[in-house]
Amino acid sequence: MSYLSRRAGLALGVSFLALTAAMAQTPPPARPVPADTDISLDTISVTSTKTPGAAVDALSGTSVITAEQIERLQPSRLSDVLRDVPGVTTQENQNDPAQAINIRGLQDFGRVNVLVDGARQDFQTSGHSANGVFYLDPELVGGVDITRGPTATIYGSGAIGGVAAFRTRSIDDILAPDETAGAVQKQGFGTNGQKFINSTALGARIGTAADVFGQFVFRNNGPYRDGLGTTVRDTGNELTSGLAKFNVRPADGHEFSGTALLQRFDFANSGTSNAGARFANAVQADTYTLGYRFARPDVPLIDFSIKGYYTTTHNDLTFLQDTASGLYGRLGTRAGSRLTYDIETTGFDVHNTARFDTWALSHALTVGGDFVQNSVRTTDNAGGFGGAFTPSGQRSLAGAFVQDEIRYASWLRVIGALRYDSYDLSGGVYRSSGDRVSPKITVGISPFAGIEFYGTYAEGYRAPSITETLVQGIHPFPAFNILPNPTLRPEVARTVEGGINLKYNEVFVPGDAFRAKLNVFQNEIDDFINIQTVGPTYFVPAIAGIPASICASIPGRFPCVIPVQSFQYLNIAQAELSGVELEGAYDWGRGFLSVAATHTEGRDKATRQSLITVPPDRISTTLGLRFLDDRLTVGSRLNLVEARTDLPTGATILATKAYALVDFFASYRVNDRIKADFILQNAFDKRYTQYLNALPNPGLVAKAAISIKFATR
Repeated sequence: MSYLSRRAGLALGVSFLALTAAMAQTPPPARPVPADTDISLDTISVTSTKTPGAAVDALSGTSVITAEQIERLQPSRLSDVLRDVPGVTTQENQNDPAQAINIRGLQDFGRVNVLVDGARQDFQTSGHSANGVFYLDPELVGGVDITRGPTATIYGSGAIGGVAAFRTRSIDDILAPDETAGAVQKQGFGTNGQKFINSTALGARIGTAADVFGQFVFRNNGPYRDGLGTTVRDTGNELTSGLAKFNVRPADGHEFSGTALLQRFDFANSGTSNAGARFANAVQADTYTLGYRFARPDVPLIDFSIKGYYTTTHNDLTFLQDTASGLYGRLGTRAGSRLTYDIETTGFDVHNTARFDTWALSHALTVGGDFVQNSVRTTDNAGGFGGAFTPSGQRSLAGAFVQDEIRYASWLRVIGALRYDSYDLSGGVYRSSGDRVSPKITVGISPFAGIEFYGTYAEGYRAPSITETLVQGIHPFPAFNILPNPTLRPEVARTVEGGINLKYNEVFVPGDAFRAKLNVFQNEIDDFINIQTVGPTYFVPAIAGIPASICASIPGRFPCVIPVQSFQYLNIAQAELSGVELEGAYDWGRGFLSVAATHTEGRDKATRQSLITVPPDRISTTLGLRFLDDRLTVGSRLNLVEARTDLPTGATILATKAYALVDFFASYRVNDRIKADFILQNAFDKRYTQYLNALPNPGLVAKAAISIKFATR
């Protein structure tokens, strides 16, 4: 029996005993579930179909993270929050605050469409870490909406892994409906590198005609220690961020909205393993959106929305010092030499939903389209490797879709959709393009109240990225070649998915609520793009900094004694991924319990080798208890992760051991104005390294924060 299986039974057993004990508390359990129930599956989601509905009702693998859950965990990185979502993991370089999201074993180069307030985040630089990251501090986030698999491709081109939509905070996060103006001041402190955070949010409503919101965040983190007490250098960073929003409603049903998000991150980076050349990084990540919506109950044929956006990520790296080999110095790089990455994304999304009936059928017919253009500019005066592996170029993606959600009585739902995608990519002397139509069909049947079965067949289409197509250069050491491939074909994903949604109230005691989603999937990806060795074996120098060209005349003789092959992004004939995901929550008023579990498998069908991006099995549970008329909430979070040792041949990612993490949290609301939060993360100071990461994670971390609200009615 595996580590995870043994501890899973123990964890669920402990949770059940705690649940039983909690339900036995006095006063009697007839007390109703509070309005702020911890069941996030009841929260509205739109990523599955673009039409709003509770996550538990979505006929897909859909999950939601609420603002309350984020505040309770006091995360320093979004990975602290996302680890409780089934089918979702992250990859990160611990000395860089950027994050990469992995859904069902798929990540990198846009396979997961990451949105911030509806704006795509397509930043990417190539190295030994993730090939596709985004910068967003969790203190700015008001909620996360995730749909797994290509069922969500109507939410953007290329999302064969899924969609992760982040909503930044807004006026409704700080003001109650009857409050007109106010501010929330939050300050937090922590141990083990978590020094200080300040968040100031303020907003005002002008009747129902308009509202404005602003937030300022400053975060200062230092290097942390792992579970053995060893300091992991260069894991600190500093953030300065500003967020501004407005909504204007000039007439009934009409709304104009805008967002400006500016983030500045400063940190030092020595590569994914702290063994490379050291650079000072200054990252400016900005997002701007402007939108219009018309929706009114008495005009059911029009629910129209259009949003334009512009995102830019600028990373300015200044060379500080060389590695022990002196590689960069031998190439002429000196302290102060600079490397810059600029990636700009411009796009828009437009759609309309018409609601009408035909005989006994109710329809929600959505028609829409989207466009996005990526522009990459790399300037490298610090060795040349950045310019080689993250080449400059442009790519445009365009799509259009039609979707009909059909309901018959209360027991049958059918969703049919078609999406058309096209792309055009250019850089240097190379250019490529392509297009395709992808179908989707979902059928949901509810034989009894509270239970719904669904089945889906969906296809997705991902165009190759600029880097996959145009990358060309020599690896620093050993000096093997990386070759471009302008003939890359787009990936086509074909997914079969089935699931069960459960929704019951009054299960054990009056006023309680139970929600759960279970789904299984099989995803086969034709022409999956992966980097592979190609061509004959040749010899390169064993001493860093010596040109590889000298080995043409003395192969196999010192110093040319390292045998290598070139690398190139190629289309694998087919990759297959399959898995099972479970998410459930129970709230009985005096407490709550949630469980999330994930099992994913993935392999190259030709070689039968596992895909390196497939994460290990994981189970997460959270138990919380409420006291003092719900003003005090205390609880614990348990995370069990299996080992990942079956790595493909030649993998540079390290195998990881199984581990178990325990967090303890408490939240006390003094009154409607003052709230205090406390959390112990990794409470038993476990030393562990998350799979796909090179550096060990933090040991024991304690955090405390206090929020004070000022408001007028």
